[in-house]
This record gives sequence, structure tokens and C-alpha cells, in this order.
Amino acid sequence: MASIFTKIANREIPCHFIAETDEYFAFLDINPVALGHTLVIPKREVDYYFDLENNMYGGIWVFAKKIAKAIERTVPCVRIGVTILGLEVPHAHIHLVPLDDKGIINFKNKVDITDEALAQLAAEIRKKLA
Repeated sequence: MASIFTKIANREIPCHFIAETDEYFAFLDINPVALGHTLVIPKREVDYYFDLENNMYGGIWVFAKKIAKAIERTVPCVRIGVTILGLEVPHAHIHLVPLDDKGIINFKNKVDITDEALAQLAAEIRKKLA
């Protein structure tokens, strides 16, 4: 059975889309820990991040870098934090999280944001993609 992320990348489930290539997909997390919290996934469903083929492993980081730079140009932050947790959804993914001056990613605290505000933010980040 396809993961929720596969369904999102296949446009079977709506998301706040940021960008995609033939191999990778980026979208806003609907339960963000910071404004601009974005998920980057390979379109090919692989459960464990370190099971990605080498070319896909390197390629996703290049794609994530482009997305991170667009987030930085959109959301006020000190820098973009990166984490890979890997247990909540059985589909390899990277969390890109704008950091404030404390530099802490706290996955227990969620940002209260409306669906409309997420849609507007996704559009703003897409405009900043270089």
C-alpha cells in the first residue's frame, strides 16, 4: 500500500506544494514546528533513508538545498535546520525547518496556522525558487 507521501506526490491527496522534479517532491508540513517547515521526499517510495540508492541520496540533497534557499528568502530565520526522523511515515523524507536565534527544532511544539495561510506561504516560497 502506498504511503501518504506517495499519495501526496501522485496528487491523490492535496498538499501545499513547493516544487518537484521527476525524482523529488517538496511540500509544506501541515503540522509545522516553525513557519515554513517543509518536507522533501523522493517520489520513489523507500522506507529507510539510508536505503536510498547513492544517486538518489545525493540528488535529494541537491534538491533540498534549492528548497532551503527559497525558504530562507521567504521566512525570516537565522538558517534552515535539517532533520531526518524516519519513523512517523514509512517513506524517506527530510524536514527543512527555519530556525530562530535559539537554533532548536522542537517537534513537540506545533505552529497554529490556517490552511489558507499555508497555501499563501507555499506560493511565496515557490516565487523565491531560483
